[in-house]
Amino acid sequence: MIKKEADKIWLRRDKELLCVQAWGENGIRVRATQRSAFKEDQTAQALLPDPVVTQVEIYEKDSCTCLQNGQLICEITQEGHLRFLNQRSRLLLEEYERNRKMEEPGRKHFNSALEIDPRTFTPYEGMDQYKLTVRFEPQPEEKIYGMGQYQEPYLDLKGCTLELAQRNSQASVPFALSSLGYGFLWNNPAIGQVTFAKNVTEWTAQSTKEMDYWVTAGATPADILRQYTAVTGRVPEMPDYGLGFWQCKLRYQTQEELLAVAREYHRRHLPLDVIVIDFFHWPHEGDWTFDPVYWPDPAAMVHELDRMGIRLMVSVWPTVEQDSVNYPEMLDQGFLTRSDSGKRLGQLGQAAIFDATNPAARHFVWGQIKANYFDKGIHIFWLDEAEPELTGYEFQHYRYLMGPDMEVGNIFPREYARMAYEGMTEAGQQPVLNLLRCAWAGSQRYGALVWSGDIDSSFRSLRNQLRAGLNMGLAGIPWWTTDIGGFHGGNIADPNFKELLIRWFEFGAFCPVMRLHGYREPFQQPLGSSGGGKCPSGAANEVWSYGEEAYEIFCRFLKIRRQLRPYLAGVMHTAHESGAPVIRPLFYDFPDDPETWEIDDMFMLGPDILVAPILAEGVRSRRVYLPAGTWRHAFSGEAFRGQQTLEVAAPLDQLPVWFRSGAELPRFE
Repeated sequence: MIKKEADKIWLRRDKELLCVQAWGENGIRVRATQRSAFKEDQTAQALLPDPVVTQVEIYEKDSCTCLQNGQLICEITQEGHLRFLNQRSRLLLEEYERNRKMEEPGRKHFNSALEIDPRTFTPYEGMDQYKLTVRFEPQPEEKIYGMGQYQEPYLDLKGCTLELAQRNSQASVPFALSSLGYGFLWNNPAIGQVTFAKNVTEWTAQSTKEMDYWVTAGATPADILRQYTAVTGRVPEMPDYGLGFWQCKLRYQTQEELLAVAREYHRRHLPLDVIVIDFFHWPHEGDWTFDPVYWPDPAAMVHELDRMGIRLMVSVWPTVEQDSVNYPEMLDQGFLTRSDSGKRLGQLGQAAIFDATNPAARHFVWGQIKANYFDKGIHIFWLDEAEPELTGYEFQHYRYLMGPDMEVGNIFPREYARMAYEGMTEAGQQPVLNLLRCAWAGSQRYGALVWSGDIDSSFRSLRNQLRAGLNMGLAGIPWWTTDIGGFHGGNIADPNFKELLIRWFEFGAFCPVMRLHGYREPFQQPLGSSGGGKCPSGAANEVWSYGEEAYEIFCRFLKIRRQLRPYLAGVMHTAHESGAPVIRPLFYDFPDDPETWEIDDMFMLGPDILVAPILAEGVRSRRVYLPAGTWRHAFSGEAFRGQQTLEVAAPLDQLPVWFRSGAELPRFE
């Protein structure tokens, strides 16, 4: 039976309850359950409450009930089969069904004995949980983008199978942008999988109580991203220090070592906006404070850095050792993640993980961070281990206050970011920016700057990061960065690594945030056997650590980054206002040019800068496609007409970069 309301349609058919509702500009939310009603608590979803809805119309057509919200139409048959069309009646998305028993007037359907439903709830015996599978018809010409960050060489995800789960260097942000003119949000934080296959598109949640997804239609990718981020949230304004250069390594072992590095940058008159204290600067995991043996006066350290114009960022982990001063209280109050059997989950030994889905736990942890860091003048945090990095990623073994990991686990990084965002906002910090290793849909609204995790130091990895960063932006996460040079495997004396680092540094100068980091070889020994001294470190990782040739190139691109700051500030403001990615594929700005949809090794930085990074060893030239218009070479100043492909020189100290005609950008020297 179909029931109509002002902005939604209900359909009760046998054991399924279906709700199709207008949600946001040109958007429709679809929910289904085999329980008696939908959950009242919607905290485990990505969509913001109370969406603005206009131009909603419900009407009958060809034996279907239709809900139209602006440019998007959903047709619902009497059996509950769904089709989505744009305002020109072009089919965008249709449920996959192979059990239809009859033809319907005006619609092309066929009989099938396969008995495959588009929405399949498979119950777990004796439990109020289901394995959910949702299927859609494939469209051969379609290209799929977004979905977060995967360590894959693909920008177009059509033909790919993706795990819907968080891991170190993998961020599942389940929003897909289609070349056909729609966006699709899988509004479910359960562990699962999606396959964009040739014969079917299939979304799976391993354990859930209901189906929940959202669709929007738009004339351009920019329209789709604007509408999607309007209903899931947008990044705050980017603080000025985020536009500059960030210095980091694994790991500065003492207060004096870190200050010596900062002083050397200052002495050389090199721009440095942020310097970072990495992990194990604490006595125990879960103390959330400095080990006074190695960091005796944090307030004085912050004060000296401030005088040099340098901000300090400090690493925070969600792990809690049994020897931590906070462990007994957190255990007693139920603030720690649980395991279904055996000991509490282990992380680097005997540590548990605080439960970021628990509001009281978030409040407690922020209280420790505020007292020991924030109140000493540290207002940027590196919220590491944000997946969290569970031992073996045995998702079925873990449990949060909000529910089992299998049902809600993908939401952890968003709630971790929320912990710091809400605490910092309450303390008067504006704007908020924190570095995280993972994200889910909606993380952006909590000031999450996501980096691509503990990746290896190789050109293969660099190629993967470019595609990962572009897809993160298309999934609504515009603040993104990498460890310049990769994290694992770079020896500072290796000429091959130096070339990789130079090319990565050049790429990093055009990323949303430019941050040098890595676990460089040869490694350094621990300073002690307890507290913050028991962890080893990597080799030097400052711009002067790699010889004169590399140093001169690094200095050149630090200057370029400084020249770009006014332009970057405008691009960041647009990201805040409209959700536009900071770096994006060429098709984002040139959607009517078919050539741009085929390019996955170049990108736009904002609307006016085209960047062609060097992604392979020994390369000193490459092919570059210029879209429509006139383009000015950023180094030579030479003008080129668009819609042509060029072979362009790329010496080691230069990256192929162009400015769109009319852009007020200074020529690089």
